[in-house]
Amino acid sequence: MTYDNTLKYLVEQYPEDFIRYLLASEATDIQILKTELNQEPIRADSVTFLQTANQILHLEFQTLPASTPPLPLRMLDYWVRLYRQYNCDIEQVVIFLKPTTSEAVFVDQFTARNTTHRYRIIRIWEQDPESLLLSPGLLPLATLARTDSPQSLLQQVAVQVSMIEEEATKQSISVCTQLLAGLVFEPELIRQFLRREDMRESSIYQEILEEGLQEGRQRGIEQGIEQGIEQGIEQGRQSELRLVIRLLARRLGSINSQLQSRLQKLSLAQLEELGEVLLDFVSEADLMNWLNTIEN
Repeated sequence: MTYDNTLKYLVEQYPEDFIRYLLASEATDIQILKTELNQEPIRADSVTFLQTANQILHLEFQTLPASTPPLPLRMLDYWVRLYRQYNCDIEQVVIFLKPTTSEAVFVDQFTARNTTHRYRIIRIWEQDPESLLLSPGLLPLATLARTDSPQSLLQQVAVQVSMIEEEATKQSISVCTQLLAGLVFEPELIRQFLRREDMRESSIYQEILEEGLQEGRQRGIEQGIEQGIEQGIEQGRQSELRLVIRLLARRLGSINSQLQSRLQKLSLAQLEELGEVLLDFVSEADLMNWLNTIEN
């Protein structure tokens, strides 16, 4: 699962928590705006409209500061499009998730001749976790906050998750917590405090896992009319392959070309199986061992 999807889910499900944390205000009449902005379509990570305050809270989550086009220009572009469409006050906040020494995470404005545009920057690893621990929707972000004892913080978050009474909510927050914690914690440590079963059972994870399959099925139907069922099946396999490579990259880092060549040879059924078992991989050696088993 991408971190973008995790955070979009949290913002859409718990907008009051983010508004309280970022704007220090209470709002009950909230509308989640579509993230595609008019003109040439671009997508913002999260656009939340506070109807009662006639204000838009625009959130951008970044794991790393690298961006094309550069983030300051993107933020100006988003602001102009939002202001043109809604003509109201817009509060923009960029939340950097992963610790880095890059100077880019301190840049909070776009500057060009006759134009200056400012926005807020939050480096989550510098934030006090206490305010994040108070709300279910912010608990996953708390794992990335400032601490002298990361293991203790992860355990504290896990305890707060376990205290959520509604089972479906608890499972969803647990999954989001595990996914975001993976940015800074080793999988073995995460498994000590949070149920791994939640990941496999989660509708959030399953939705992302199905993304590639659905794309492949749809293309298979369309191409099956014109070119036959076999091409449709191959489209599904290629779509699943792309999804698996994306998940592996999130899990293990960049996948070298030799391993990608071996993955290219897998059948659709094998790729679906890999999509399940890769959750337990902790290193590239685990992937190689699995491939050796399949190929023998």
